[in-house]
Amino acid sequence: MDRFLVKEVQCSVCTTVQQAQQTCMECNVTFGEYYCDICHLFDKDKKQYHCQPCGICRIGPREKYFHCEKCNLCLAGDLRGNHKCVENVSRQNCPVCMEDIHTSRIGAQILPCGHLLHKTCFDDMVQTGAYRCPLCMHSAWNMEHNWEQMDKEITQSPMPTEYQDATVKIICNDCQTHCTVPFHVLGMKCTGCGSYNTAQNGGLIRQSQEPQPQEPEQQPQSPVPEP
Repeated sequence: MDRFLVKEVQCSVCTTVQQAQQTCMECNVTFGEYYCDICHLFDKDKKQYHCQPCGICRIGPREKYFHCEKCNLCLAGDLRGNHKCVENVSRQNCPVCMEDIHTSRIGAQILPCGHLLHKTCFDDMVQTGAYRCPLCMHSAWNMEHNWEQMDKEITQSPMPTEYQDATVKIICNDCQTHCTVPFHVLGMKCTGCGSYNTAQNGGLIRQSQEPQPQEPEQQPQSPVPEP
């Protein structure tokens, strides 16, 4: 049902049909502790408020949220000036479940890159071991501790001799740096930001083998004629 098109309601107590409003005009029963005359939403009091730019009611309280004009979304107050704006970000579907985010009753998780996921989808994604935004591949949280652990694992796991001098070109998903780094099966570290969230760009580059010096060939000597 499209709540915005609701014009009349029927009281379940006295069955009176009347214009949509918060209390019954006949028996004065309250239809809902909260009522929005735009969304025609009847609900228990959850500190809801109607956001005009969003076009819907949201659970508040209002003073703890603000509407970001560029993101076109209500965000927690502590994110004011402290988040990466992505234009109309909530008008995209969740990249995990492909369901709507803007009108969803499920909370949204804001990633460092600015993209949104349903909070439940984000939790499920983390449980599978995924750590990157499904849209842009940027790390979904601070991974510094993980990169330090990766440094230790790589130090303790040297590559076989034939690969120790091999390098590879990479692109960093976190800072977009293009660089050439030592190849390792566990991961390639960005020289720009230290992230292992990188993608290989091309095949292995092996160092050219220096030619081994060859001893000069012994020329056969002619017998010296006797005098």
